Amino acid sequence: MNLPEWRPYYSEIVREFGFNRTEDERSAHILSHLLAAKTGYDSALTKLSRLVNGRDVLVCGKAPKLLQDVNGGKIEGHETIIAADGATSVLLKQGVIPHVVVSDLDGRIVDLKRANLLCAIMVIHAHGDNIAQIETHVPSLSAVLGTAQTQHEQFLLDVGGFTDGDRAVSLAKEYGANAISAIGFDFTDLSVTPTKMQKLQWAQRLLAHVDVNFK
Repeated sequence: MNLPEWRPYYSEIVREFGFNRTEDERSAHILSHLLAAKTGYDSALTKLSRLVNGRDVLVCGKAPKLLQDVNGGKIEGHETIIAADGATSVLLKQGVIPHVVVSDLDGRIVDLKRANLLCAIMVIHAHGDNIAQIETHVPSLSAVLGTAQTQHEQFLLDVGGFTDGDRAVSLAKEYGANAISAIGFDFTDLSVTPTKMQKLQWAQRLLAHVDVNFK
């Protein structure tokens, strides 16, 4: 979903959740500035394209069912694994190293950084509530790319997406995955807060535009 396609959804999300658009824009600008100061951006982008384009990609969400899905063998047979934020911790505990991690940095930072040290590309999302985390952690990451949900910023990818999970799927689609499967997604998880349930409903709505196989 390119930026013009995404904007109407973003405007609706801002109204529904009461997000601060100005802070979203400030976060995106800060992330762009930090990425501009790092080396290796082009090589990380090339590596991302190589990992995704024409490949069978598995996106791992962070719903509680992820552990069961992994232990049930649903992770097997895929060329590239993309972890959505907190899914990284579950995968690492099972000895699985994701190739790409899509995160807004609210997962377990020590695990996100460990995955990065084990050569996972980090795709960090900027929004108004994670400016401090971006400023603290992005400088120490390697092979790092960025996304935002506002206007276009240099060094940030325009892939759309609201939650880490649906953004990870959107990333796979945008970079030309041959097929996209997903595990660890539960759009009807009754254990979550009402706000989280709203976000899951939005993720399901956005993913209706993508050909993805939920295993």
